[in-house]
Amino acid sequence: MPDPLLLLELAALGLVTGFLAGLLGIGGGMVIGPFMTLIMSAQGLSADLAVKMAIATSMATIMFTSISSVRSHHKRGAVRWNIVKGLAPGIVIGGAAASMGVFAALKGTWLALFFALFVGFSATQMLLDKKPKPSRQMPGTAGQLLAGSVIGFLSGLVGAGGGFVSVPFMVAHNVLIINAVATSAALGFPIALANTVGYVISGNNMVDLPAGSLGYVWLPALAVIASCSVTTAPLGAKMAHRMPVAKLKQVFAFVLYSLAIYMLIKGLWG
Repeated sequence: MPDPLLLLELAALGLVTGFLAGLLGIGGGMVIGPFMTLIMSAQGLSADLAVKMAIATSMATIMFTSISSVRSHHKRGAVRWNIVKGLAPGIVIGGAAASMGVFAALKGTWLALFFALFVGFSATQMLLDKKPKPSRQMPGTAGQLLAGSVIGFLSGLVGAGGGFVSVPFMVAHNVLIINAVATSAALGFPIALANTVGYVISGNNMVDLPAGSLGYVWLPALAVIASCSVTTAPLGAKMAHRMPVAKLKQVFAFVLYSLAIYMLIKGLWG
């Protein structure tokens, strides 16, 4: 059982990430990942294993945060369920491919660098606020299957709910950002479920895992973070519906840049 100070750190992390998950539709995994890497490293794990367990554990928490967040968005009619239906099948396929195959094969340092580059790119796209052509709409069934596969695959590599890709993708196709954030929150559950199963399977035969591990997922951290994040996710969702669109985009970009910088440092210098 973690010591009281560690429990307090995990609880604080859960409260903050739950709020950001509701506010930005990012699932919370992108916030949890860097901090969990620091926490797992402090437990004496190697840099490679610490990154992988942080990514897997953060993804597992999204299953709980997503449900709490999406309920609040759904009550306000903001979730585009037609988009969820179109992207979800590809997300499951892409997530399973990443978490059961590529994730286990890559070094943790490479995963950290990959995380930093893609998150930084997504932040830049959001901050530039490029306006898509008015006639541009979401792609058809095949296009959404392909897009969902990419979102699920990238999410599986970095342990995020997919909001760092799905929100900019939807905004680029003239989906209002509040609807994109809400829809991304709903997509977080199939992303988290598919990838968590993969992390458990791919890490099942690993040695030197800390006590309480299920594959790459560290259950004590999952329990604390998830129980705390579900209490603040609705508050973040409520705030998202009150903020101006431009301000919401700026907050989204700032959070992503901060996390990208940390993981870049972790990847380059361990």
